[in-house]
Amino acid sequence: MSNQSFEEGKLMAVIGDEDTCVGFLLGGIGEINEQRQSNFMVVEKDTTAAQIDECFKRFVARDDIAIIMINQIYADMIRTTIDKHLLPVPTVLEIPSKQHAYDSSKDSILKRAQGILKPTGRRR
Repeated sequence: MSNQSFEEGKLMAVIGDEDTCVGFLLGGIGEINEQRQSNFMVVEKDTTAAQIDECFKRFVARDDIAIIMINQIYADMIRTTIDKHLLPVPTVLEIPSKQHAYDSSKDSILKRAQGILKPTGRRR
């Protein structure tokens, strides 16, 4: 792989429980930039919504991150911030965790897609 394509690549970021983060890290997504900032956050039982919100905003502000994956249970904790994020990049993907199933009715992207694709009444 050339250095040029490596430099232009974008990262995935993860905000999740320990199992989720470890799985993605074992898959090779872990990265620490020049400012010593990682692209993942392990949410512990004592992590506050404010800390998750701050991390999410930090990931959104980074130009080297293209996708932010967040456990839906933690996305619910910062739902207003996630719903305000309307840019296509970084894309925010809500994913299930081991303890909490995925609920498509809460997913921001699916809500927006349904609004776009919702058929309007027939006009005559």
